[in-house]
Amino acid sequence: MTPDRVVGRLAPSPTGGLHVGHARTFLVAWLAVRSRGGRLILRIEDIDAGRVRPGAAEAAIADLAWLGIDWDEGPIHQSTRFDHYRAALEGWIARGLVYPCTCTRAEIERAASAPHAGEEGPTYPGSCASRTAEEGVDLERRGIAFAWRFRTDDRRVGWNDLVVGPIERGLGGDFIIAREPFAPSYQLAVSVDDALMGVTQVLRGDDLIPSTPRQIRLLESLEARVPHYGHIPLVHDADGRRLAKRDGSIKLAALREAGIDPRRLIGYLARSCGWTDGIEPSSPRDWIDRFELRSIPPEPWTLVPPHWPPLGTRDAPTGERTATDV
Repeated sequence: MTPDRVVGRLAPSPTGGLHVGHARTFLVAWLAVRSRGGRLILRIEDIDAGRVRPGAAEAAIADLAWLGIDWDEGPIHQSTRFDHYRAALEGWIARGLVYPCTCTRAEIERAASAPHAGEEGPTYPGSCASRTAEEGVDLERRGIAFAWRFRTDDRRVGWNDLVVGPIERGLGGDFIIAREPFAPSYQLAVSVDDALMGVTQVLRGDDLIPSTPRQIRLLESLEARVPHYGHIPLVHDADGRRLAKRDGSIKLAALREAGIDPRRLIGYLARSCGWTDGIEPSSPRDWIDRFELRSIPPEPWTLVPPHWPPLGTRDAPTGERTATDV
């Protein structure tokens, strides 16, 4: 691998079935790497054991393969990489960059999951900031639950987003990176993995924009290369709500099981990104030479009839399309 070769990653979390919105984001992420002759890593982000669903990782892998999206390395499961995360934390402890926090356990436990838009919460007021890293040893000895917070300052973090353009955001105060007994946060695991795996480009949903300044700060503290980030507008339903795993949105597994031709879905998603004037069966590779990030509309894409029919029967009334017409 040459130093300038693009390295990207596909990083599903096995907390439920992938839906059409995930397919669109993964297609863009895949094309952003393949169009530049880069390398792709499949990483299963499964550290949030309480939310991981049995069989979801295997289903995500099957969904990606069904779409025609491949990878060069993996799948790599974060749940097998705790030694790397612990080593990074111990480095920050030694440098005094973190401190133990005994604030609410609910907030501590939420740190294992990737936050969604609007869930980043209020700025942490620094209630435990006067503590030293050494105090964590005493808290652990006494069996007191606590989290490790990463020390920040008032500086804002900026980056030139590959999709959105220039962005500048605050960090929201000192943020949680792990809890004891040891459980790494989403921010810690993602940052350490991106550093160790040599990731140079990250394309993901724009609900993760609030996480980016925190990950940039962690990567800088690791003296690692900061990837180029791009955040893709999400897919919304007819009521303006983003598609979510928890609300019965159209799942890829359901389309697979219904015998839908994935090439029709790929063509449909490509049109939503501004790369074609019509729906035509195609594979992801058909779009490598026509891929253009700047063509992606800046607003959320709404998935509503007649542009997207619900999964239904083949006996729909005349003029009404079914999922088989995607």
